Amino acid sequence: MTLAAKKKQALTSAGKTRRPPVARSHKTRIPEFKTIAEEAEWWDTHDLTDYWDEFKPVQIKFARNLKHSIVITLAPTDLKALEAKAKERGISFPALAQEWIEERLRSA
Repeated sequence: MTLAAKKKQALTSAGKTRRPPVARSHKTRIPEFKTIAEEAEWWDTHDLTDYWDEFKPVQIKFARNLKHSIVITLAPTDLKALEAKAKERGISFPALAQEWIEERLRSA
């Protein structure tokens, strides 16, 4: 599946995604939601600062080096062609190059 297809699938299925249950150990003014879309709608009309006292700090860890950057050299005509194809698809040329490389590696 291409990167653009993955993004499209994520956007089209966002409203259908079920909201995981939240363990509540205290009474809260924040309602439970059936879907992520329902929760997003509710937060669009409510101010987070009105519920600040209901949140607690959490510890998070960030993964490092999940992707690596590379530098490639292209002829000016190839770069222009890549930029034109990316513009047609409405994505950046680095995103298109990454998508093409991933597709080729999967089919190799």
